[in-house]
Amino acid sequence: MRILITGANGMVARAAANYCRGIGDRVSALTRMELDISDAASIQRALAEASPEALINCAAYTEVDGAEAEPESSYAANSAGVENLARAAAVRGCTFVTISTDYVFDGTKDGFYTPEDVPRPQGVYAASKYEGEIRAAAANPASVIVRTGWIYGPGGRNFLSVMHRLLGEGKKIKAIRDSYGTPTYAVDLAVRLRELAGLKLPGIFHATNAGPGTSYLGFAEAVCEIGGFDPNLIEPVSNAGLERPAPRPVNSRLACTRSGAAGLAPLPDWRSALRRFLESEKAEAAA
Repeated sequence: MRILITGANGMVARAAANYCRGIGDRVSALTRMELDISDAASIQRALAEASPEALINCAAYTEVDGAEAEPESSYAANSAGVENLARAAAVRGCTFVTISTDYVFDGTKDGFYTPEDVPRPQGVYAASKYEGEIRAAAANPASVIVRTGWIYGPGGRNFLSVMHRLLGEGKKIKAIRDSYGTPTYAVDLAVRLRELAGLKLPGIFHATNAGPGTSYLGFAEAVCEIGGFDPNLIEPVSNAGLERPAPRPVNSRLACTRSGAAGLAPLPDWRSALRRFLESEKAEAAA
């Protein structure tokens, strides 16, 4: 399959490009410098050159707190840019897959959020991502919208991705004990994105690693257990005690119900995925 991937410098885009190339796809992966998704004309040129059968959008404004001070940047990438891509994909007749977030929910539900639950985004970042979902579906009813969350993986710069390095250096970390989500290994997410691109089933899908989910504290404890780090370096903290510009859902666990209905097997359990990640990081450090 010929695939165009946006946001090529990002963690998920790199994982997707690696996976797709590994299974024989012809991949064009473009960075923000090479393709500004807020520029519709730039998108048209890129699609004409690559002639993709599928367009996987990994470009996004992901600074949750930064979005509160820079709403224009957040909406330009997460809303207008997604709409531009969706419309261009419809014109070209290629499958459009875009990534959304668990943050579209307000976090007040007990249990897991399904694709049928009504989003209630709380911050600028969350609102811009939800608007991107709406605009993508309106511009291109065949859009495949993939909500995910708590993503970590090789080259990632977020807390979940660097936690093991901090602990390995003997540094203390703070981990929230009362905020819950479903961790997602970027390498596994890449597989699901490619599967959905091939299925061409429109609508909203949730994609996370399997299992009951966990808290940030639970994730940190698993990192220590699996990686052999000192758990005494972890300081449990309360979500309410943190002063951050943007609100976050206390519970953003996602149920991947539509994936199962589409015949897709659950992604591996989050603890086994974490083990693979830590093993790969250890092997790379030793190389």
